[in-house]
Amino acid sequence: MTDAASWRLREGDEITPELTAMRLLGGGSAYEAYLAYDEITLSPVVVKVLRPDQVDDEGSLRGLEREVTALEIANHPVVVRGLRHQLDGERPHVVLENIDGPRLSTLIRRHGRLSEQQYLALGIDIASALHFFGHVDVCHLDIKPSNVIMGAPARLIDLSVARSSASAEALTSPIGTDLYMAPEQATPGEAGVPGHASDVWGLGATLFHAVAGYRPFDEGDPDAEADALRFPQLADEPYTLPDGVPGAVAKILYACLSPRPEARPLPAEVAEALEPVLANQPRAKLSFKVR
Repeated sequence: MTDAASWRLREGDEITPELTAMRLLGGGSAYEAYLAYDEITLSPVVVKVLRPDQVDDEGSLRGLEREVTALEIANHPVVVRGLRHQLDGERPHVVLENIDGPRLSTLIRRHGRLSEQQYLALGIDIASALHFFGHVDVCHLDIKPSNVIMGAPARLIDLSVARSSASAEALTSPIGTDLYMAPEQATPGEAGVPGHASDVWGLGATLFHAVAGYRPFDEGDPDAEADALRFPQLADEPYTLPDGVPGAVAKILYACLSPRPEARPLPAEVAEALEPVLANQPRAKLSFKVR
């Protein structure tokens, strides 16, 4: 990536008169994400700003506008909140709330598989958001561990490729992240039509990774010409979950990873399958000294 593709903002630099950069968090091909101090809310926020070479790109501007629209519609306790935005000017951007807590991907990388109490609550949280998405017609299309902030409740972030079900159905090329992409996202029209059921698959792949400590499918070859080599989920069966995973959990996860969108459970059915298992978890015992 060239220097021209980055704003190269350092701590104390001005993003806008109200937003002061604190540090670079990361970004994608079209944008950079900064932790910033906001003079309007008097608090730290996350600012996604289009890269310098994308400011005049119509596709990138439409993508930012699409994310703003999705944030306005997807107003749910398990979804990051959009605070305000500016779609024109020198630095088109969207201001998001800053959420404290580690990403799920970080927890798995550092500590391996999650405990039952952790992954059951996580699955119910994300399923509740997907249930709401069905009512307001938002498809996230990029559910993965790095887009989940762990907390109570968990929070879904990054709606940069989110869109309505009609827009999802019209897709003709892959969209999302290869390792967590439903088959119909990988080959739209051939393996099915992308939509709300694609997010159920993403939830299944994400929760599988949290439950097992490893992904349900191998990593594909991004340079392969054959779709099945780039996306093993098109041809392979998911790996077996570790011994000791409750049967109800295993059953719903494998159902979420069905190659056929119509065979996957609804988000409410995922929550209904996990809630009794969570309810049967032993409560932590509190110990204290009596003086």
